[in-house]
Amino acid sequence: MKRRSIDPETPDESAKQSLCRALLSLKNAQEMDAFLNDLCTPAELEVLIDRWRVVPYLLDGVSYREIHERTAVSITTIGRVARYLNQGNGGYLAAAARASRSRAVTKRTKA
Repeated sequence: MKRRSIDPETPDESAKQSLCRALLSLKNAQEMDAFLNDLCTPAELEVLIDRWRVVPYLLDGVSYREIHERTAVSITTIGRVARYLNQGNGGYLAAAARASRSRAVTKRTKA
């Protein structure tokens, strides 16, 4: 984590909660896309996308090497995501479950 030489006016935890609330306030994928493009540099966004891209493969039990071949995401990043899938706070799993349900609903409504 980045260290600051002076105490910011807003404590880190409060600022983090404010960011969480801002993310939750967005109404659709277009708003989220606009927010992420404003919030992140292209490189930061690419890192987030790469991490999210490998989640479904890891949940399906695909090997790191095969995931790398399919996505061009580094083995190190794949390992990092796998570690947080298994030992993290459940965020990847919650988001993946919701994304999966959302895709299933979209498929049913289009059929």
